Amino acid sequence: MSHTAHIPSHRKPRRRASKSALRAGVAGGVLSTVAVAGAAGPAQAEPVTQTIEMPTITSGLATAVAASAQATQQVALDLEAQAHEDAAAQDAAKAAKKAKAEAVRKAEAEKKAEAAAKAKAEAEAKERAERASRTAARTTLSAPSSSSSGNSTTASAPSSAPSTSSNATGSAASIVAFAKAQVGDAYVSGGTGPNAWDCSGLVQAAYRSVGIDLPRVSQAQSTAGTQVSLSNLQPGDILYWGAAGSAYHVAIYVGGGQFVGAQNSSTGTVQRSMDYDRPTGAVRVL
Repeated sequence: MSHTAHIPSHRKPRRRASKSALRAGVAGGVLSTVAVAGAAGPAQAEPVTQTIEMPTITSGLATAVAASAQATQQVALDLEAQAHEDAAAQDAAKAAKKAKAEAVRKAEAEKKAEAAAKAKAEAEAKERAERASRTAARTTLSAPSSSSSGNSTTASAPSSAPSTSSNATGSAASIVAFAKAQVGDAYVSGGTGPNAWDCSGLVQAAYRSVGIDLPRVSQAQSTAGTQVSLSNLQPGDILYWGAAGSAYHVAIYVGGGQFVGAQNSSTGTVQRSMDYDRPTGAVRVL
């Protein structure tokens, strides 16, 4: 570098006299103003003796609070009314549900009663039909037979009334006692006891009580012993309805012109007079 080159100075430049004078003048003016204002002010400040009321602001706030309270009360009243309406609706729904359930119960009861009445009527009709069938079977069995010459003879009607003896002894007495003890039990097709029977099931159980095994069905029971006349019956004899070997009903003669048998689902097990439904024949096993 040339020795004649300019080397900048690091010293701050001097402030201009005019700017320094200006600043001094401004400061002096401010101080003078403050001094004048202090001299002109009062020596003591008077105390504040009145408050400024703000009627407009206070009145508006009170109105807003009152309106808010009224609105809150109205909401509470509306909620209470709604609660009453809901409770009334629930009570009405419960009452309607209860009434419906009662109506359904009555309808079911009436339906069951009708079904029971219908079943009873059908059972009675079935019993009448069975009686008619038995009567027809007896008529057929007792119908006159024609000879080869064409002459006909009248079949003999059942002879005199059966023996009324009821003095059963030994095994016969036990059979009669067993049969009478079942009176009132239900009739069930295929029933073999101890509380429900069909006709042949009762006869089989009565004889089994004294150690005698009989066939299970009425057809076989009608030929299980010696054929005897209805006028010469003894307690314990087996009565049958229909032809021997193809009987459709059996019972036990208990003496005194009566029998015990499991009749049908309507009557159950009963003790009846032979006049109620006269049997076709009888067999003696003992």
